[in-house]
Amino acid sequence: MKATIERATLLRCLSHVQSVVERRNTIPILSNVLIEADAGGSLKVMATDLDLQVVENMAAASVGTAGAITVSAHLLFDIARKLPEGSQVNLETADNRMAIKAGRSRFSLPTLPRDDFPMIVEGDLPTSFEMPAKLLAELIDRTRFAISTEETRYYLNGIFLHVADDDAAGSGSVLKAAATDGHRLARFTIDQPDGAEGMPDVIVPRKAVAELRKLLEESLDGNVQIDLSASKIRFTMGGEGGVVLTSKLIDGTFPDYSRVIPTGNDKLLKIDPKSFFEGVDRVATIATEKTRAVKMTLDSDKVILSVTSPDNGTATEEVAAQYGSDGFDIGFNANYLKDILSQIDSDSVELHLADAGAPTLIRKNDKSPAMYVLMPMRV
Repeated sequence: MKATIERATLLRCLSHVQSVVERRNTIPILSNVLIEADAGGSLKVMATDLDLQVVENMAAASVGTAGAITVSAHLLFDIARKLPEGSQVNLETADNRMAIKAGRSRFSLPTLPRDDFPMIVEGDLPTSFEMPAKLLAELIDRTRFAISTEETRYYLNGIFLHVADDDAAGSGSVLKAAATDGHRLARFTIDQPDGAEGMPDVIVPRKAVAELRKLLEESLDGNVQIDLSASKIRFTMGGEGGVVLTSKLIDGTFPDYSRVIPTGNDKLLKIDPKSFFEGVDRVATIATEKTRAVKMTLDSDKVILSVTSPDNGTATEEVAAQYGSDGFDIGFNANYLKDILSQIDSDSVELHLADAGAPTLIRKNDKSPAMYVLMPMRV
């Protein structure tokens, strides 16, 4: 194999694929990226961790000799990062080594044969639809913070995507994305894309979600093609010559989360999310690991936030709000509350409350596609 490519193009591509590669691998070839050069002048780079695979095509290469080889992902990325800006990078393989030349720099890296490189077999992906990259990015941002990190409840370690009839507006079917860790729930609802009818319920793993979000950052103006079956999902960004991410799906059943969404919470608190967030953040300064709870005392047209810590003393802050029901106290995990408030980009947020022991519904307003449920803590 012999090819020349501009450093910036190579670096951008490697930055996309190398983060899929785990730093520590028991199988040596999983530390490598597969580089394929074809005579048509394109370089294809692929990385995998056996559950997730990213493939990117770089068209701006000049290929002297077609061929394919695998080489250390992190080494090649680090080299490309340190090469001079604007340089042309020459890649050439012979005798189980890859020679890298750019300007006055010379590197020689060990390689492994491409035939040993594992591929994810996609099989048939019967459901196929597309959506704007910007919308997919928002769907991820509004839900992924609630993904559980508890490995034992593996079926919560991702974003649950499913098609449902819209109960609220009766306006046909919708696509819902949901994530929960048992303490909080995030749900984002969009109109069902054409082609998504009858799609299986799927759980997209946390790592695939993180990698996808990074890749979306560079193609926010375009559309994303999504193809899936009950066991695999593929995202294609940037059309031909773009990036393709394929992931296995979590093999498990996501709980019926609609059961925890409260419908009868009759106490409404309206508050500015920014001043609310800052108030919670300030009083939580003295909270210790054990007392992460912030107490909210609801009074007419104000909320008093307070934290009491046996080691660090007490803190209180008053935040103006619209509230007209009976006053009561309720406690929340400060970090969870801040996570949700940071998702609300408006000057008002609604908290629908029932009592100190019941889950609270949080949303921008009743038209918002995003909705959150937060379980209270004892204070």
